[in-house]
Amino acid sequence: MREYILCAAIWFDDGKKYSSQPANVTTGLVLCGHRHHCIFPQIGGLVPERHQLGIYEKEQGFLTNLNRFVDRREGLRIARAAGQILVESEIRGDRLHSEDLY
Repeated sequence: MREYILCAAIWFDDGKKYSSQPANVTTGLVLCGHRHHCIFPQIGGLVPERHQLGIYEKEQGFLTNLNRFVDRREGLRIARAAGQILVESEIRGDRLHSEDLY
């Protein structure tokens, strides 16, 4: 099965194990959204005291159809291979941004 990017995601790691997380995430929570900036209000609304509890952003990336969390670099490789990049000439550096996809 060909892997492709589903959506933007941010991994928040508090060192705890949670069920139903991407297959390659052993601790913390991965929240998803249309764009990365849409995700921060989710965690802030769910856990307003997240910094006091030690819940910090570990990595910005993407969720794939194979239930994997990938960072922006791997996301770019996957999106290119899957033909998901809208305008190749607008790619900024070696990292994928959700605006590159949709």
